Amino acid sequence: MRAEPTRRARPLPREDHQMSKIVALDTYDIRFPTSRELDGSDAMNPDPDYSAAYVVMRTDHPGLSGYGLVFTIGRGNEVQKAAIDALAPHVLGLALDEVVHDLGGFARRLIGDSQLRWLGPEKGVMHMAIGAVVNAAWDLAARLAGKPLWRFIAELTPEQLVATIDFRYLSDALTPEQALAMLRAAEPDKPQRIARLLAEGYPAYTTSPGWLGYSDDKLQRLAREAVAAGFRTIKLKVGLNVEDDVRRCRLAREAVGPDVEIAVDANQRWDVSAAIGWLQQLSETRLAWVEEPTSPDDILGHAAIRRAVAPVPISTGEHTHNRVMFKQLFQAGAVDLVQIDAARVGGVNENLAILLLAAKYGVRVFPHAGGVGLCELVQHLAMADFVAISGRKDDRAIEFVDHLHEHFVDPVRIRQGHYLAPSQPGFSAQMREASMRDHLFPEGRVWRQAAPDAATG
Repeated sequence: MRAEPTRRARPLPREDHQMSKIVALDTYDIRFPTSRELDGSDAMNPDPDYSAAYVVMRTDHPGLSGYGLVFTIGRGNEVQKAAIDALAPHVLGLALDEVVHDLGGFARRLIGDSQLRWLGPEKGVMHMAIGAVVNAAWDLAARLAGKPLWRFIAELTPEQLVATIDFRYLSDALTPEQALAMLRAAEPDKPQRIARLLAEGYPAYTTSPGWLGYSDDKLQRLAREAVAAGFRTIKLKVGLNVEDDVRRCRLAREAVGPDVEIAVDANQRWDVSAAIGWLQQLSETRLAWVEEPTSPDDILGHAAIRRAVAPVPISTGEHTHNRVMFKQLFQAGAVDLVQIDAARVGGVNENLAILLLAAKYGVRVFPHAGGVGLCELVQHLAMADFVAISGRKDDRAIEFVDHLHEHFVDPVRIRQGHYLAPSQPGFSAQMREASMRDHLFPEGRVWRQAAPDAATG
């Protein structure tokens, strides 16, 4: 594995990067054995090994690269890596200036490959691979600018930001002109919001107490620790047994007291009718929201559940394929809030479109971050939304799980239940070289030392 300095990138003089090119798109199958402690376990994924198909977009300028990843839970990570590898012919040899100064055009060219598009279109393994490469390009652009990505996005002009977004299939809900008007309306107060973000951070909620494989004692202990650390919302996994879910929600309420919110996540476990009956039994816990109560593709099913269990809020989003499905969720009145995921859709560009749609429809965004690297990435999107799009953060929060941050060069920082704004240039996606070597699958030290039946794949 090629070693690379982890020093902070400095902005290149314009004349230097005009001559630079993309010379490599290196990919790695990185896996962490989180299933051994049941970290990340839920009703549909009982034994996840948090993993990343990790990509490094290298330039011919020493020490200047862009970083991205797709989160998986172990088996199949090699398939996701292969999908990223398939994009290399579209990237190698491109002028650096051509990529970082036309991030919208770069994304559209990757998505527009007709033969690769046939595998989607704009969904699944191939679309997530495109997202990783697009995110690496944004990381590279922010590094060149010497800014953390949230600030790089926030300080784009409305016209520059709109130029990054593909409005195809969206114009019945949001036109470029409407998006420009929204962004221009937010423009005057950007400096004040940046100052607020730097002073206050961005609210977080935590899923760390709520994994389904945890004992009742561990759930209560971690829930109390979360409240002591300043979190005002915790989330529990549900969906295997309704009596167990009711008991665990009661135990959590006992641990956190009456003033801390409790959300639950079914991870797509139920049919529509089952979800309605199950949630009616759980509603005594005063749920902050119910996440993914049924198939993430079932827009009308979410709408039916929402009507039946009102006023319990319904949400989805971490497995929603693309901006078109988010548009329909909003148009159908199917959700009270949504999750976005930095590694599910086609990169920063598409997430910006989703954030604009959510702002137009008045839907709160609670970004998903339950996975390796997802906290590091999605914090930038939420903070850019606050500064440049919605202007709101106090009625929403970013998910936080306390796992695997030590493997990143610029890990998240949490203080009193709030994400602190990153200050290092880039998207915070770069992994430490030692962590990559140790967790490379299957030859890394962690996997070589594992029992033969412990390694996924």
